[in-house]
Amino acid sequence: MTWWQAILLGIVEGLTEYLPVSSTGHLLVVQELLGLATGSASAKEAADAYAICIQAGAIVAVLGLYAGRVKQMAGGLLGRDPSGLRLSINVLAGFMPAAVIGLLFNEQIKAHLFGTKPVIAAWVVGGVAILVTDHWRGRRNDGTPREGLTLMEMTWRMALVIGFVQCVAMWPGVSRSLVTIVAGVLAGLSLAAAVEFSFLLGVVTLGAATCYDGLKHGRVMLDAYGPLEMFLGFLFAFISAVIAIRWMVNYLKNHGMAVFGYYRIAVAVVVALMLLTGVLGEPVVTEVTAPAAP
Repeated sequence: MTWWQAILLGIVEGLTEYLPVSSTGHLLVVQELLGLATGSASAKEAADAYAICIQAGAIVAVLGLYAGRVKQMAGGLLGRDPSGLRLSINVLAGFMPAAVIGLLFNEQIKAHLFGTKPVIAAWVVGGVAILVTDHWRGRRNDGTPREGLTLMEMTWRMALVIGFVQCVAMWPGVSRSLVTIVAGVLAGLSLAAAVEFSFLLGVVTLGAATCYDGLKHGRVMLDAYGPLEMFLGFLFAFISAVIAIRWMVNYLKNHGMAVFGYYRIAVAVVVALMLLTGVLGEPVVTEVTAPAAP
């Protein structure tokens, strides 16, 4: 990996991590275009781990932008803020399903769903889901706008439902942000509250995934990529995530989510055409085996 490839991957990660378009899907396609996910099994392992570990930059971006909420949650855990404690419990309830299912099926998911074709399918399905949800959210049957509950009005049961739905995002291309925002809206939250809860839940969920992959595949990743490439990926993921989050929050104040649905379907068509014309190919992994004994 070169320094400019590390910067490119960091930018892609940061821009797409919290938008409902799937960072994993985008990173898989970009890695294949750059030839980083082909060759030996260790090269594929390192590429997958790198894509997950540079999420740390996007996590730090949320911690900075939502420092007030994070401080409120910390105060709640210390017994100083009842509202912060309730929010912390909700985030924990939302995280638990992914923690359990992720540990049980992580390897099977990577073996069967980390590929271009599953990502294309997920982009289309997710795009349609956004368009349907955005249309439903617009108006009640009597024509009045749907408002929804605030973040402080949500219950732990709602958070648990969002957490179970979040597990669907283990399928690359679905987008964790997409399913948690859609689930939050359908559970009764306002769009703004659903987006904020998705961001906060992402800090815990993505943080756990980053630590898990870093500990499990860190040696292979560091052998393949140097410290400079790791730093650049983290730095540019942080910078681009700050830009993307601020834009998304401001955009959704006056617009719905339909633009993300159209984008997902469009990018799925483009990548499918690239696959059909041979511009993009499924990653080819060559297993490394020990030489036979003489």
